[in-house]
Amino acid sequence: METYSSPTIYILGTAGSGKSALTMKLSEWLYDAGWSVIRVNMDPGVRQLPYTPDVDVRDYIDLDLIIEQYGLGPNGALIAATDILVTKIDDIKKEVESFNTDYIIVDTVGQMEIFAYRSSGLLFVTALSTKSVVVHLIDALLAKTPASFVSMVLLGASLKVRFPIPHITVLSKTDLISEEEVERIYKWSNPEILADALDIVTRGQQRELNTTLLNTLKMQGYIGEVIPVSSVTMKGIDDLAGNIEHVFDSYRWDSEESYRWESE
Repeated sequence: METYSSPTIYILGTAGSGKSALTMKLSEWLYDAGWSVIRVNMDPGVRQLPYTPDVDVRDYIDLDLIIEQYGLGPNGALIAATDILVTKIDDIKKEVESFNTDYIIVDTVGQMEIFAYRSSGLLFVTALSTKSVVVHLIDALLAKTPASFVSMVLLGASLKVRFPIPHITVLSKTDLISEEEVERIYKWSNPEILADALDIVTRGQQRELNTTLLNTLKMQGYIGEVIPVSSVTMKGIDDLAGNIEHVFDSYRWDSEESYRWESE
């Protein structure tokens, strides 16, 4: 299958982490900067969006009809819908290609695991573009303690294993916590500072487990800088856009390998 070369940004994160809001604000920033951009909604079950998608999987599949036909609950229907959408990849890809745009932003399904860990997600990533980056959102409200931050980083590491393309980590919804909390979480990107914080607030088996996880993540290079962002105040959106541009300028597609980026 011939692939499409426009840079594609996949927005992933846990439910409620602000994926759709960031999709809207990032697309607006890119547009204001002079780039053409389209927004792709990949969630067949979403009822309302803060933006109007240019490509919408809801045009290809009816979640309510799947619930009725197969007698499934909402979660089962979402899984079935996402798998069925694989049969529509060529049509979706053709619609995306018709825009001939500078950037594609893909707003993934609310329940991250449906896109991230089922084969359908990887099939879409490999089919839509040869230049892709994952923007992983860490919800600031879920990362306020050292142990919870480690768990979010561990989740991000699993995404890097699943999608072997460049990743950018964003601390989202920073307008909902204090500036002091944002600064503290930002400093935890440094493994030594995070280790010290874990030593202070954890005890016994919890400390041992988190320390082991932290050491593994550090050894494998899975801990890196997070970009604090707010889709409400627009704080950090320019930093995120700059990092995205750097990724696409600094990496090249290795066509001889199986879906891998290599730094030039």
